[in-house]
Amino acid sequence: MKLQTAQRKRAKIKMGLQGPSGSGKTYSSLLIANGLCDDWSKVAVVDSENHSADLYAHLGAYQVLPLSAPFSPERYIQAIHTCEQAGMEVIILDSVTHEWENLIDTHASMTGNSFTNWSKITPRHNAFIQRILQSTCHIICTVRTKQDYTLVERNGRMIPEKVGLKSVQRDGLEYEFTLTFDLDIKNNATASKDRTGLFYGKPEQRLSVETGKLIKDWCEGGSVITVDEISERIGSCLSMDELLTLYKMFPQYQELLEIQKDESDNSNLN
Repeated sequence: MKLQTAQRKRAKIKMGLQGPSGSGKTYSSLLIANGLCDDWSKVAVVDSENHSADLYAHLGAYQVLPLSAPFSPERYIQAIHTCEQAGMEVIILDSVTHEWENLIDTHASMTGNSFTNWSKITPRHNAFIQRILQSTCHIICTVRTKQDYTLVERNGRMIPEKVGLKSVQRDGLEYEFTLTFDLDIKNNATASKDRTGLFYGKPEQRLSVETGKLIKDWCEGGSVITVDEISERIGSCLSMDELLTLYKMFPQYQELLEIQKDESDNSNLN
């Protein structure tokens, strides 16, 4: 254990776009994805929204992985793996609301103590979140929000306007992301969570390809992690789970990590 100077490393963005139906979550995600990699063939949409991703095929030749019920965490995890294996650079999970609704339904159907049953549900959800965070790709998650109407004055008249409220996902999901945008029914976005420092506190805006390019520049602005730093991190690992996390985070060093993993396995056998 030792102190070291803080230093930002190059990263893959993990971000959320949340808003009511019609706020432009899918369309905005695609534009950002194009800005992130500038190659439509490297963008994949995991579509649980009844083929809504196909509506924007005019934008470019991106890939679509249709996802049908049951929308279990395990199926989303497999979908992420499939996209990674296919060489995708950006994965859009449209939407992760279905994953949480699936778990809510599963919990409701379980017999016995409700509190105890959550101890069986929560690890499955946490595994899904960790798979997103550990992915070697940029990942954009769209999240539905509950809808309501508010009265807005226009030209002296009160007109009802649809607004998004609480997101339909587990509480605290937005804290897992590096960046979260809230979209309104006019397709305007504001950053409710922003570790990049690029958007928080800025006026509402339309998300675009340029937004994706800004995020890409931020991701690539950190320093490159070295072999020595990876070796040092390996030495500080206290469990196989920590080694596996490193293995997934740094694919360019997986050969080194595989050797260390094998040595650890052999040590455990002895």
